[in-house]
Formats: sequence, C-alpha cells, structure tokens
Amino acid sequence: MPGFELFGDQERHEVNDVLNNGVLMRFGFDGMRNGHWKAKELETALQERFKVKHAQVLSSGTAAVTVALAVSGVGAGDEVIMPCFTFVASFEGVIALGAIPVLVDIDDTLTLDIEAVKKAITPKTKAIMPVHMCGSMANLNALQIICKEHQLLLVEDACQAIGGTYRGKPLGSIGDAGTFSFDFVKTFTCGEGGAVITDNAEFAKAADHYSDHGHDHVGNDRGAEAHPFLGYNYRISELNAAVGLAQIKRFDEFIGLQKKNYTIIRNELSKIPEVVFRTVPEGGEESYAFINFFLPSLETTRQVAAAFKAEGIDACFHYYDNNWHYVRKWQHLLEAKSLFPLSDELKSGLAKLNLQDFIQSDHYIGRNLSCLIKLSWTEAEVTQRVKNMAKCILAAL
Repeated sequence: MPGFELFGDQERHEVNDVLNNGVLMRFGFDGMRNGHWKAKELETALQERFKVKHAQVLSSGTAAVTVALAVSGVGAGDEVIMPCFTFVASFEGVIALGAIPVLVDIDDTLTLDIEAVKKAITPKTKAIMPVHMCGSMANLNALQIICKEHQLLLVEDACQAIGGTYRGKPLGSIGDAGTFSFDFVKTFTCGEGGAVITDNAEFAKAADHYSDHGHDHVGNDRGAEAHPFLGYNYRISELNAAVGLAQIKRFDEFIGLQKKNYTIIRNELSKIPEVVFRTVPEGGEESYAFINFFLPSLETTRQVAAAFKAEGIDACFHYYDNNWHYVRKWQHLLEAKSLFPLSDELKSGLAKLNLQDFIQSDHYIGRNLSCLIKLSWTEAEVTQRVKNMAKCILAAL
C-alpha cells in the first residue's frame, strides 16, 4: 500500500540522523540531542501543509481520535454521532473516554447521511464526528450548520483521506479539530503515528499535555514539570517522526501518483454503464487514495469481489463482508464485550445499536467496492489492472 512503497534515501537519512544522535524520545534530553527534534519539525510541517495554527503528533490515528475528543471536552455519558461505516478505531476512541458512540446511516457519499445526523441529536449529544472514509468527505457545510445550531463540536476523522480538500480547505482543518493516521498503510507513513490539527490554542495546549502524562512542558527539567491535569501516554517516538518527516516532504509526489493512477482506472471503468461512482459533495476533491464504485446488487458485488481475488486483483474491499469497517460485523461492539466493566450508561447506549437496522447503509455498502490506489504501479501495470477489473465486472453483469 502507499507510503512505504517508495521508501528511499530521504527516509534513511532522517532515521539515521536520529540513531546517530541517540535520542529516541520526543521530549526531554535537551542537552544530548544537539538540536534534533524530529517530532517538532513534523508538527511544523503539518501546520504549514494543512494551513492550521497547531499540530500535535501522536503514536497512532487511534490516539489522535482519542486525544481530539478528550481536549474537546468529550467524556463520560456524552454522545458522539458518527457513521456506521468506519474503522473500529473511531468508536474505540469514543469508548475510551466513557462516551457513547451513536452510529447513524451513510448515504452515497459513503459517509454521514445528513438527515440521519439530525434525527440522532439528543440533549446528550456533544460532538459530531464525520469519518472521511476511503478518501472522501461528508457534506461538511451541512454539518457545520448543524453544529452551530445545536452548539456541538465538529471533530473530523480524516485518517483515510489525508490530502483531500473541501471548498479549498484541507480535510482535517475544517472542524474544531481534525485527526490523521500515519500507520503503515496510509498515503504517507511514520510506520505508526497520527496527529491532531486545530486552530484552537486551548485544544492544542491540552493535547500537548494530555498526550504526555499531563506534563506541562515548562522549562527544561522534565522531572520538575507540573501536571495541570491527568494525562496518558500517546507520544510518538523520534524514529517514527523521522520517517514521517521525510514522507511529508514527498507528499505532492505521492498525491500526484495516486491521482494519475486513479484517473486511469476511473476513465476505463466509466465506460461500463452499470458502474456508478460514489458521490463527492459539491466543492470536494478526493484524496485519490481509493476509487469507490457501486454495482447493481449485493449478489453482483460479491461475485465481482470473488473474481477480483481469483484474478489476483488485490486491495479491493467489499466492506459488507468485512469484519473491521462496517457495523454488520462489529459483534464485539454490539454485545459490549469488554475486558473491564463498562458504565451502565455506556452499556445502555451500545444496547440501542441492536435495535437499529441500517437498511439504508446496507443498500450502499452491499453494492460498493473500494479499491486502494498504489503509488508503485507503472502506467502499464495500472492499465492492465483496470482491464482485468473491467473484465471481471462485465462477466458478472
């Protein structure tokens, strides 16, 4: 998948710089590190790239979701509206804070259905968390209006759509806070890592403290630092940050390759009338990390997904039958299976999920195939790939 496909001299240089310097922790050891601060440099690069005032680099995208919600004040008993199609990390971050994930239907954007969001709002609702799945976004203008009307927070989970834009603004920079993942299979990678971005100075300060055991980072004696509030450990290492620092300098290269390969595939599949592409909200531009399309029926889609595998067409996902990304297979969530006792309020909130049918979402996810766009394909490889894809689709129609 992307990111690591094109590791080269830039990544090796940054990692070796950390190893030669010898300080792997992002905080402290000021006298030893000789001015080397990879995580801080990456945060500055993120601020510049995504046109925000603040960025906090963290250990994972899951950590980013958790920290973004925590610094926004989301906690025990609060409800967070989110889509029923996402990665499990999105609701894990909500539950980690004792808050209640309220799952609602998606539409043909493969993200939040606006009317479903409106119906889900209760006096306990604290935030709406759109998840920009598979490279594209929800109708963020409509969500901003809803949040303003109901005085709710808008927290973007942009972990699968870094590089996409909406009305000229980078995804992740539009809400009160935005989150990214830099794990091994993202467009650019730290190996493991993530980030929270925001223009809110108080949120940024809280994220800096909260993600490092509550340290206030005042002065240069770590042992003497105060703890304004409770925190946890969501730090990134300098080694991981070093990889990301090299990769973000290549971001335009990566997005350009994805767009080129995406366009070749889309142009060819567009010749098949039965292939209908996901809706991108007006003013939005995908990140080109995935190409997503609908087929006429669940049966046809299952048949094509099986044919893709048989033909060696990898990295194409039918999420209806996927254990990790759609509510239909989240038995551990629906049954509230936890290693430790959950609050009665949270268990009651999760129990309500079993009363929802998600028929509308089934209609879209059941007919959707989502195909990852790799960076390393040659033009000849991607051209042959889409010819094979088209052959499989036409045989199933």
